[in-house]
Amino acid sequence: MKGTASRSRWEIISSHIFTYFNFLNLVLAGLVLLSGQYKNMLFMGIVITNAVIGIAQELKVKKVIDALSVVTATKARRFVDGKICQCEIAEIQEGDTLKLMLGDQIPVDCEILKTDGLEVNESLLTGESLAVQKKQGDFVYSGSDVVAGSAAAKVLHTGDDNYATQLVKKAKTKRRATSEMQDAIGRIIKYVSYALIPVGLLLFYIQRFSAGNNLSDSIVNTVAGVIGMIPEGLVLLTSISFILGVGRLAKKNALVQEMEAIEALARVDVLCLDKTGTITTGDLQVEKVEPIMRDGNVEEVLGVIAYAFEETNATTEALRRHFTEVTGQKIIEKVPFSSSRKHMSITIEGKGKYCLGAPEYLSTDPKILSRAEKYAAEGMRVLLLSHDGRESCFIILSDIIKPDAAETFAFFREKNVQIKILSGDNPLTVSVVGMRAGLPEAAHYIDARKLPDEEEELQKEIGKYTVFGRVTPEKKQAVIKALEAVGNVTGMVGDGVNDVLALKDADCGIAMAAGSDAAKQIAHIVLLDSDFASMRQIVGEGRTIISNIERVSTLYLTKTIYSILLCIIYIILAKSYPFIPIQLSLIGGTAIGIPSFVLALEHHEETIPCGFLRNVLRVSLPAAVCMVGSLVAITLVGEWFSFSELVSSSLHLIAGGIVSFGVLVAACMPMNRVRFGLW
Repeated sequence: MKGTASRSRWEIISSHIFTYFNFLNLVLAGLVLLSGQYKNMLFMGIVITNAVIGIAQELKVKKVIDALSVVTATKARRFVDGKICQCEIAEIQEGDTLKLMLGDQIPVDCEILKTDGLEVNESLLTGESLAVQKKQGDFVYSGSDVVAGSAAAKVLHTGDDNYATQLVKKAKTKRRATSEMQDAIGRIIKYVSYALIPVGLLLFYIQRFSAGNNLSDSIVNTVAGVIGMIPEGLVLLTSISFILGVGRLAKKNALVQEMEAIEALARVDVLCLDKTGTITTGDLQVEKVEPIMRDGNVEEVLGVIAYAFEETNATTEALRRHFTEVTGQKIIEKVPFSSSRKHMSITIEGKGKYCLGAPEYLSTDPKILSRAEKYAAEGMRVLLLSHDGRESCFIILSDIIKPDAAETFAFFREKNVQIKILSGDNPLTVSVVGMRAGLPEAAHYIDARKLPDEEEELQKEIGKYTVFGRVTPEKKQAVIKALEAVGNVTGMVGDGVNDVLALKDADCGIAMAAGSDAAKQIAHIVLLDSDFASMRQIVGEGRTIISNIERVSTLYLTKTIYSILLCIIYIILAKSYPFIPIQLSLIGGTAIGIPSFVLALEHHEETIPCGFLRNVLRVSLPAAVCMVGSLVAITLVGEWFSFSELVSSSLHLIAGGIVSFGVLVAACMPMNRVRFGLW
């Protein structure tokens, strides 16, 4: 189940039919057919049913995922007859002129024709995360991210001739979500596969030549032993649970781009996010302009700055709503805002250079910074305008807090998920906004520039704070790595280019559909409604899926373990195998098959501890030993008291059923009405 959730119809059908275990079952069915004991071929009905259900469910989910993938597909801006039009990436041809803007992931190799302060992050190509400024005639490569400015660029290469497909694949390979559960199940399947054929051959030899059975009974007994060892139900239910989970998450407006991310999502215990768009609506409004020095043309200059750049963000949108556009000013030079510089600047002919951005990046005057802190303490966002290096005025803006923010934070607190806010804004401002939004832990804040660069020191400091302000993209990435290094399972919610590095390294990266192409490309899950409140349902659904798989795995793994142990012990004892295939089919269907489907579809939101194999073996291993002990005891006692074959077979079936239902009870704990009904 690697890669994206949606596969072609042929891939889906073939993956459910042409499997190693299906081939093995077909061979075993052929042997039973030769033995003439046709009733013992009942297990093939289960195999066929499983394949049909798996195919039907995945095809159903495929329709949903394909429809959502079209909605979220990355688009490009292309000049057609002088106008900018959106087009599919596949429609781009050599010689086309593209419009590159902030937040874009460059889809094809291009040459810059005209630039407006374009800066790109080429970390996917070079490993260097610093932004690179581009000028006319420079080349930009697919896989790079636009982090500032805009440009018109001529397409040089398309398709396999450029970096796009290769680099996106490499990027996704590097940060692929890991699945502890799938790794554990994969190891189980591998080891069982190695053991099946040699153990089966040895068991047949013992049944035929040591236990004294005829050829027909020897075949049937051997088939029973091998069938029990095959963990096909575990594989099927795991696959179906993940596939149905993708479908259910899609209905909750979440597009899963890697199935493995569902498990990471369920185990997340630290969720990192930005303030903008999560706690707040993302919109700002200008409250006032506070002069610092006498400068009569402040509002005029702000009117120039607000409209000087093509690309916009929440700040420039707020400025445009408040200040009237001023024309007739000749701009000699302009540098767009970037998350690393924390400011933008323009140089106006005859008037000088104006910078607008974070006060602490534009001033070292303690009085100026103290005034800025005062506004930040009230939850305001503060910008400083400087003129030729001298502080000119403050622009005070306010955030609008989302009405459901407090409810969302309360949900995560109840589910034992820590919240960490990683913001480029003033830490005090973010802290106040966080507390107003219902996150009292936000009182613990720090300016990320004061965090140590050494990994070990950062790991010690990281747990002390909830709010990290003035965070650069590189520092976000460092915080994520530090959290993971101390044993946390991290989730990162982001929507901008400045979040890409953190999204890439998080155990589960979650992007907003309304965010940048770069963020959506690198994320494991995309929120289609771009609403952070949706995370409540999504995390709950993820926990339901993984918890159900763990319960189901307990049932199937018990069967696999006791079947392997029975084969080994009855080979050593040189006794007839205690079950025939039809008996195993009855036990499997009533105590494992039907209950597992019900449990796999049950809804609940329990906390998922790490250690999948350990959690499952805690129940299945003792149960398997109990099963083997009881069956061997019946065999030996029956031989001592000369039980008839019918009595011995019946006692084995009863004992097997009792232990299997006992395992079902253990898997259903804590009991509820649905689980009690199964028992």
